[in-house]
Amino acid sequence: MSKMKEDVDDYEYFLRLHRNQLVASQVPEKYWRTVFSKTNAQILDAGLVFTLLRIDYDDDDDIGDGQRRPVFQVMTSEGIRADDPAHIYLVDHAWTFRPEFARRQLLAVDKLRERMAALMGLQDDDDGDGSKETLVRRLYAELWRYANCYSIENADSVEERMPVWYVMDELGCGIGHSDDANFRMVPFICSNSVDDDDDAGDEPTKSAATAYSLLFPVRDVECGEQVTRDYAEGLVGDARDVCLLPWVANDTFVDRDHQHRQLDPDYFLGGHVKETLPMLSERASHDDDDVVSSRRKAPHRVYTEYEYVAKYLTDERFEIVGSVDEADILWMTTHFKHFEELSLTAPWKFVNQFPFEYVLTIKDLLPVTCRRMVGDHIVEDLSGSPSWLPVTYNLKVEIDRFVSYYKKREAAGLDNHWIIKPFNLARGLDTHITDDLNFIIRLRSSGAKIVQKYIERPVLFDRQQDVGGRVKFDIRYVVLLKKSRNPLEAYVYSKFFLRFANRPFALDNLDVYEQHFTVMNYTEGGAHLKHMLCEEFKLEWAKQYPEQPWSEIEKRIFAMLREVFECATMEPPPCGISESPQSRALYAADIMLVDVPSEKTTTTRLSSHFQPQLLEINWTPDCKRACEYYPDFYNDIFRLLFLDIENEAVLRKL
Repeated sequence: MSKMKEDVDDYEYFLRLHRNQLVASQVPEKYWRTVFSKTNAQILDAGLVFTLLRIDYDDDDDIGDGQRRPVFQVMTSEGIRADDPAHIYLVDHAWTFRPEFARRQLLAVDKLRERMAALMGLQDDDDGDGSKETLVRRLYAELWRYANCYSIENADSVEERMPVWYVMDELGCGIGHSDDANFRMVPFICSNSVDDDDDAGDEPTKSAATAYSLLFPVRDVECGEQVTRDYAEGLVGDARDVCLLPWVANDTFVDRDHQHRQLDPDYFLGGHVKETLPMLSERASHDDDDVVSSRRKAPHRVYTEYEYVAKYLTDERFEIVGSVDEADILWMTTHFKHFEELSLTAPWKFVNQFPFEYVLTIKDLLPVTCRRMVGDHIVEDLSGSPSWLPVTYNLKVEIDRFVSYYKKREAAGLDNHWIIKPFNLARGLDTHITDDLNFIIRLRSSGAKIVQKYIERPVLFDRQQDVGGRVKFDIRYVVLLKKSRNPLEAYVYSKFFLRFANRPFALDNLDVYEQHFTVMNYTEGGAHLKHMLCEEFKLEWAKQYPEQPWSEIEKRIFAMLREVFECATMEPPPCGISESPQSRALYAADIMLVDVPSEKTTTTRLSSHFQPQLLEINWTPDCKRACEYYPDFYNDIFRLLFLDIENEAVLRKL
């Protein structure tokens, strides 16, 4: 094969791997072959074109702290022409990290800490006691002015698709912000083919990837002109002003409106495949059909995608079958959308989902839904409403209002710890806790997220004997929805489930998972996983909190859950759960208790009120533990949902 033919083939292969990425990043096609050549030979030649320029800023210079960094300027005498395909450059990444491990990496790796200190201009800083810990604390705070992120959307697992954060090398970090930028910079993941050793035989080709940033001009740039890029590219209005706050000071947000935005029905439909609704009039005409009546008689044939239903549903009035067509009950773990078709073609069948139930099960919609109980206003003392819902903002559409609220709390001296969660992930993935406003703002660029007030006064459980202190815990109740409307009919499985943190709680070490999170099944912290039945917990609770009877706590929880489902059915679809006679559903509600100081009592001692707080509602939750603890779990649930038989010992009507 000729060298020219080989180069063409290599370039075509490069495009097959990278075309979509280049198009999505809006890298002009004229640069693609240069990107191929430079990545293939790992050419980092920006130093031949740009030169470092150090600027001594005066204290009264009107420039944000995040802009006080060395800058680079074009040094070639002829400047740079934007139409020249050679002028695209690879910028190396000095550090790639996950936020939850960054602080510990800085503490452990001396060379990394030293390089980051030099890059951020902190190596000669006399502010502080000179200790490693103090320097790391300052580096971590400064990090969010320098870090950027990308995600690998086509990765094999959810974990591999998590945002990857990085700090560019000295050149990349020296490119300052401008609203009228002359360059663009985008991350680029270069997939490389790596052949195995010839002696290994016919082993498959391995794939490796190297991350760079691509730097290229958007207009002609003269010699001596400073190289800039837009740190808030593509954003306009208030969202742009907010996202520039880490670098460009703006004191006006404290005076802006912090009340929640009203969201229209189009927002509820965004990103979802539209579900059809059951034909209720057609359904009513089938109520007395002989076919429907005969198919509704035991044994009921159940098709399930969940192994524990097949294993633990032992009541002889139900029979597990292997296909959807022969089933009378569909218990799915994949999303069901075709409720109209079901009502017309199989009016006897039940399905374990309701149309538009995601108004409860997706994190950005849950607070919007629950605020219907009282409206979208935050009360004058800046506390949330209803009292059982943590204050929550949508970083996608409410980031300006969140910043206003954060600034108002800061001015009032109120706690400002927040937990930031993706809209639709579980197990604590890509979830972060911080009081750093810059970090929260930067997290907006890593995917759609909510920011929710972190519970700084959780009710704690004493684990002195096994982990040396009092830990966070949460409570999971299984909730059953039998009818969504006319009237609402919901039940709670009274045997609740508990999860405990593995380290004593304190408002520090916010990146230590075992101190601040309770889901330990999927982490190395599982070695200290604590299992406790609810009956045992109640006995221990009575010892630890004798002045707070669990029966009273549970009344508040059940009242809260009733209100949650009332909120979910107040509005018609797509803003609320639809009426659907063929639907039945099981959800899991995760709840924490907050220690709310009450007014002084007659003894002048502060008493406490333990307030339930709803964390989230889970769709198709993992019920393995429920089955192992209570083998009749699915028998009781199926009898209630499909036979109208209520076991009052374990099922309470809300």
